[in-house]
Amino acid sequence: MNPSKLDHSIKLKFSLITISDTRTTKTDRSGPCMAQSVENAGHHIVSQRIVHDEPDMIQKAVYAQSGIADVVCLSGGTGISPRDQTFEAIAPILDKSLPGFGELFRMLSWDQVGSRAMLSRALAGTYKDLIIFVLPGSPKAVELAMDELILPEAHHLVAELNKQNL
Repeated sequence: MNPSKLDHSIKLKFSLITISDTRTTKTDRSGPCMAQSVENAGHHIVSQRIVHDEPDMIQKAVYAQSGIADVVCLSGGTGISPRDQTFEAIAPILDKSLPGFGELFRMLSWDQVGSRAMLSRALAGTYKDLIIFVLPGSPKAVELAMDELILPEAHHLVAELNKQNL
């Protein structure tokens, strides 16, 4: 499908999940950052919540979005500390991975944080009818991923995932 022929007036449905053991709705900064980007792009937020950094809780939160959302964005838990488990929760459930997302994200992050970009385990892929993105918890990282990578390609990704075999 030619990306220029996609109907960009269609509003996609986004589910936003902050992964944190310590953040609350009052202290979460990455969730509102994701929401602002989605709203600025004219899409719908169908769910927004905070989930503890526990693999089973993270997976259940994602599973619940199938049939509800088009795109799930998770923020937090992508580092290398012992409590960072978002990568471990999401990577094994992906039907197809999109390694280019993590590669591009780290490349773009280089301009913001230099060699520390290698610490990010940003990830993307598909699970059933969902496009899933796993982002670091930093608001700057969220803004970079949402505005430079995710939102410009969201329509194309959803269209490709929903393409029927002929």
